[in-house]
Amino acid sequence: PHLAALVLARGGSKGIPLKNIKLLAGVPLIGWVLRAAIDAGVFHSIWVSTDHDEIEKVAKQFGAKVHRRSPEVSQDSSTSLEAITEFLNHHHEVDIVGNIQATSPCLHPSDLIKVADLIQKEGFDSVFSVVRRHQFRWSEVKKGDNKMTEPQNLNPAKRYRRQDWPGELYENGSFYFAKRHLIEKGYLQGGKMAYYEMRAEHSVDIDIDIDWPIAEQRVLSFGYFGKEPLKEVKLLVCSIDGCLTNGRIYVTEDHKEMVSYDYRDIVGIDLLKKRGIQVRLISDRDCSKTLSAMQLGCVAKVNVTNKLQVLKDWQEDMGLSWKEVAYLGNEESDVECLKQAGMSGVPADACAAAQKAAGYICKSRGGCGAVREFAEHIFLLLEKVNSARKQ
Repeated sequence: PHLAALVLARGGSKGIPLKNIKLLAGVPLIGWVLRAAIDAGVFHSIWVSTDHDEIEKVAKQFGAKVHRRSPEVSQDSSTSLEAITEFLNHHHEVDIVGNIQATSPCLHPSDLIKVADLIQKEGFDSVFSVVRRHQFRWSEVKKGDNKMTEPQNLNPAKRYRRQDWPGELYENGSFYFAKRHLIEKGYLQGGKMAYYEMRAEHSVDIDIDIDWPIAEQRVLSFGYFGKEPLKEVKLLVCSIDGCLTNGRIYVTEDHKEMVSYDYRDIVGIDLLKKRGIQVRLISDRDCSKTLSAMQLGCVAKVNVTNKLQVLKDWQEDMGLSWKEVAYLGNEESDVECLKQAGMSGVPADACAAAQKAAGYICKSRGGCGAVREFAEHIFLLLEKVNSARKQ
């Protein structure tokens, strides 16, 4: 049976404009679930249903196909079931839909693999995600009612300790898998049903549970970053023009060149060095005098025609795996380096090709704190590596 992953991502959002492609820890929100779906390897096709050009562009960058939904199912009042039904009406090859919520960035491929087995091997008609919560419920008393509240799931005289109470299961909305015949009858849950319990730390719903800065911390701690385990970064290679500087060159009347840089970026480089991370600089043009004036104390290579070859030479000389190399670039000449490095980033104003190749897109522009921001991102991921080692 054809199992399709379907992410619903319309352009309208009353809370956060274009939330589905807003950067979360350097990755468009929808990118986190698409990465998990692709790496799960259980779907015959992966789709994003959207009514917006920018969302379509991002979806394709992450390897998904796009179904352009109609205006009729793109309203504030439109339901998920309506959008899924429309998708099925256009894709008769699909037998099972795995509806994955775009706002669940801590979803892991392992969860999707197990759910696919429940549907395909164990014969369930529908499977949905839940999370276990330890919350005591009380009855609601409306204002003006002469009533007392009553306990719903506890005896106040004998309150459970958390470790003595299994808690209760709640839908968390991360995904709903269902067979076509159920959806065509108007159900996402029905027939032979099963729930799939997700780990609490992976159950993040930006719509309901959490705001953006906290979500970023949760993703950095518990998100899925790819098939290969993260390694400690030991080398950062940074493109000079457009990353360390803003890319502008000022020429004086006596033909001398001047560039500007942000002191925050210099601090970022110093912090990286103190953490034992080598920082090396690279440029397409000859900017030796500029580097000399900046007195950064970094190994640099200028007038480079093949940045990838220089990067490979440095990596081999230091005896590093690619997972231990980070690269910050901004131009088409950086694209192959961004693809090769284990950790890659670009400033907010990088060219489209570089943004597509990067794993992290900074909020800061080149020459305006992007190096410092990328350094902070590296430090957060190093904390994730160290945490994994302890576990």
